[in-house]
Amino acid sequence: MTLATPVLRTDRLRLRPFTDADAGSLFALHGNTSVMRYWDSPPWTERARAERFLATCRRLEDEGSGARVAIDRVSDGAFVGWCGLSEWNPVCRSASLGYCLDEPMWGHGYGTEAARALLGWAFETLDLNRVQAEADTRNAASARILEKVGFVREGTLREDCVVNGEVSDSWVYGLLRREWPPSHAAR
Repeated sequence: MTLATPVLRTDRLRLRPFTDADAGSLFALHGNTSVMRYWDSPPWTERARAERFLATCRRLEDEGSGARVAIDRVSDGAFVGWCGLSEWNPVCRSASLGYCLDEPMWGHGYGTEAARALLGWAFETLDLNRVQAEADTRNAASARILEKVGFVREGTLREDCVVNGEVSDSWVYGLLRREWPPSHAAR
């Protein structure tokens, strides 16, 4: 079963399927040590990683197990980053949210805006009951994004990752359909 990757628009952003032309932007994004500081893998050092990422995006769609979208700024077409849903389980009506934003795009609300758009699509189109996300406990900015869109911190996975040689904990967040849209979140 395939899952068509959506094209979504917000006031400032366009979320769209990846194309092969995005390989350079993806390589720059995932090669940035600041961006990858709290990631569970090291920064990319070879462009082939971008091609594998794009192949995984196509596989997720073909298998119907998720959707990753590129995020562009509407005003100038600049690549902002990406967000996606993976581990979509239509029986349990659940999925996991992930995202990665380019460093110059931090602090402008783009992560919140993109996550909100993708979650709206997920709850309305995929009829999800639950979306889960994880954030390194040292990554306050990622935690803020999740909390702004309505996620609730449900627990801590102790020493679940080794990030750049450091053992780290992760917070687990959940968002339920009945909590969507988050009434406390700014639109």
